[in-house]
Amino acid sequence: GFPNVIGAIDCTHIPIKAPPGPNEGDFVNRKGVHSINVQGILTGSCLDSYACRQYFMTPFPDPQTRYNAALARTRARIEMTFGQLKERFQCLKGLRVAPDRACDIIVACAILHNIATIRKERTPVVEVQPDDDLQPVHLDQPSGRAARDRIVEHHF
Repeated sequence: GFPNVIGAIDCTHIPIKAPPGPNEGDFVNRKGVHSINVQGILTGSCLDSYACRQYFMTPFPDPQTRYNAALARTRARIEMTFGQLKERFQCLKGLRVAPDRACDIIVACAILHNIATIRKERTPVVEVQPDDDLQPVHLDQPSGRAARDRIVEHHF
């Protein structure tokens, strides 16, 4: 229900084995696990790799708004897609290769997932994951807030 929205962006972590060398610490996530942080955009039913867009829509501080509920439903679609990707390619639950090779494998899996989606292959069943304990990110970009406010003003 969002006008002019081209996709939903989110991230997921793909566990990897600890890489040797001085950069090992760069791959430790907030849960203390070595991983590659993968950012994806769901456009339609396929994952894309567009890294930059003009505006990102963020939640209001008050979680009880209709806008926030619609935003959460929209974001749930990419979370479900990441779950399907990991179910379709079990190797993504723990890669035992160097980080650069892990990135190649992740991209290849995303491409194959898109092909399977386009061909309407059977979609893997995904168990519902518990909500993450992260708080919403509030970007300090006036143009993004203004765009969000216009959407709420006209549609919610």
